Amino acid sequence: MYAFFGHLYDIFQSQHNLNVRSICGLVVMPVVLLTLLHRRLPHDPIESILTSLLPRRISRLRTPRPNARRIGLGGPLKMAETPQTAPAVKPANPNFSSGPCSKRPGWTIDVLAGALTGRSHRAKPAKARIQEAIELTRTLLEVPADYRIGIVPASDTGAVEMFLWSALGARGVDMLAWESFGAGWVTDVQKQLKLDDVRVLEAPYGELPDLNQVDFNRDVVFTWNGTTSGVRVPNADWIPADREGLTICDATSAAFAQKLDFSKLDVVTFSWQKALGGEAAHGILILSPRAVERLESYKPDRPLPKIFRMTKGGKLIEGIFKAETINTVSMLCIEDAIDAMKWGVEIGGLQAMQARADANFKVLADWVEKTDWVAFLAKNADQRSNTSVCLSIVDPAITALDADAQAAFAKAVVARLDKLGVAYDFGSYKDAPAGLRIWAGSTVEADDLAKLTPWLDWAFAEEKAALKAAA
Repeated sequence: MYAFFGHLYDIFQSQHNLNVRSICGLVVMPVVLLTLLHRRLPHDPIESILTSLLPRRISRLRTPRPNARRIGLGGPLKMAETPQTAPAVKPANPNFSSGPCSKRPGWTIDVLAGALTGRSHRAKPAKARIQEAIELTRTLLEVPADYRIGIVPASDTGAVEMFLWSALGARGVDMLAWESFGAGWVTDVQKQLKLDDVRVLEAPYGELPDLNQVDFNRDVVFTWNGTTSGVRVPNADWIPADREGLTICDATSAAFAQKLDFSKLDVVTFSWQKALGGEAAHGILILSPRAVERLESYKPDRPLPKIFRMTKGGKLIEGIFKAETINTVSMLCIEDAIDAMKWGVEIGGLQAMQARADANFKVLADWVEKTDWVAFLAKNADQRSNTSVCLSIVDPAITALDADAQAAFAKAVVARLDKLGVAYDFGSYKDAPAGLRIWAGSTVEADDLAKLTPWLDWAFAEEKAALKAAA
């Protein structure tokens, strides 16, 4: 029996990092009591009592490590089969939405105190603030000096639509789609613009199309980072420098977090609400000299609404790219974007923002690697997004359910943590496969992601237990 207690001592010390005082309370004192009773109790019941009581006593004193393969008296146990205790510490910031995304660390409403509210956006001070936002974009995103940058209506969607409607049709176009937003651009070009010469290169969620099939004698429309699938192009090596057509890149969840090679991109769009943690409704449209030449040389045979018109008399309306916006902008949103970009500059610029996103992704990747119930939706490691991290629930008990039940299970995991104020808005996109989508851009803190993962394990185990009980 004493050898048995010695074995318990080794287990508690190695698996739970308990100090001597704790071990005395958990092992030595019960040993003394049970030794006194040993003459009246058989050997086996003593071990049975200890096996039953001591692990439960320990679980009340320490937050369990749900990702670890714990060694217990009954052998290795999978996390989902182990009784779970809710983690003790919540993320300091529970915002993990993929848009609008979390504000930058340290943000408070006070940063908007200097916003020119109540002033015309055409007033000289207001135009100076708008121009400051444009120049900060150039500095922080490292946009070439000869590229135009404009603030346009309707977020990233508006920026993409402006160029598609104004410039497509001069030559054939290759449309790349591997998630819902890319598929949306395909719908616009085929069913709304109704262009004759359109090729669609598609891939299912979790994969990229064959980039070697793209014809750069044609215009090419693609998303750099698939926000709803967590799949991104790994780099711009597949785009030739001597292309004939234009490359039109929806970079809304890539800008400021992934390296964009502007020499390979003619049109780049994004919105402040993603990697900057800014506000919605405003888009950014960046045009290369080649894109400007297309706008000035090609007049599409279709009507263009006012908010899409970028030329007048065959010339670019330069004012759009010099703080003379097409329509009224929110000076609150301008102020907020300026604050976010100044923060980006202060922490070290573009490389520092990208490094933060990479470090955040690593927290999630390390957790996924040692967790048996979850996997990346993106199949290839070099194509996995470091911002919109999309995950599938792969536990056999869940994948055996029909599609609706799997979706309901994932939503239940999200709802459980939402109700507790642990994490908000991290469910998969409505058109994407059921699962989780966690924003890991640079405005999120790695420590908050590290605190989130034990809660994910706990919520999964609780929902799985509830599912089993209901069966």
